[in-house]
Amino acid sequence: MEHGNSPPALERDGFLRDLLRELSGLLEDVVGLEEAAGFIALVGQRIGRRIDALYAERLGEGEWTTEQLAQVLVDLKRRIQGGFRIESIEGLEIVLVNDACPFGDRVLDRPSLCMMTSNVFGTLAAAHRGFAQVEVEQAIARGDRGCRVRVSLDPNTRIPGARQYRKA
Repeated sequence: MEHGNSPPALERDGFLRDLLRELSGLLEDVVGLEEAAGFIALVGQRIGRRIDALYAERLGEGEWTTEQLAQVLVDLKRRIQGGFRIESIEGLEIVLVNDACPFGDRVLDRPSLCMMTSNVFGTLAAAHRGFAQVEVEQAIARGDRGCRVRVSLDPNTRIPGARQYRKA
């Protein structure tokens, strides 16, 4: 740089997070939150399939136990710098909590990005259990202190507001 100033703080991870923030914000502004969430849900579904292939190499294509599924969900979020952990596993229900979003502070006021979590979790769960419902009960994106995500594997129980996923 000619003026003796240090280069601007710009790196790939921050740039990509900013890119996702701006894309999701633009979608929310142009087509509305619900439609933006729908578009991001489709991306999450595709990403979920890719991630599933990686874990299925290790755990197999068949049915995973509820505990295995919960561990996979936590592990994948850890690998992308999320802070998810298991709050509880009761029967066919997993509750995960999170104190660090993989999108960092770029997720604030971008609730449509929560569809990435919902669809990746739902795609993985349905692929190995046949059915899943995912409810993002609390979200950093919506101003909550952390995230709380409920994943139900019971097709006979309905969670109001949850998205449903079935094996493709």
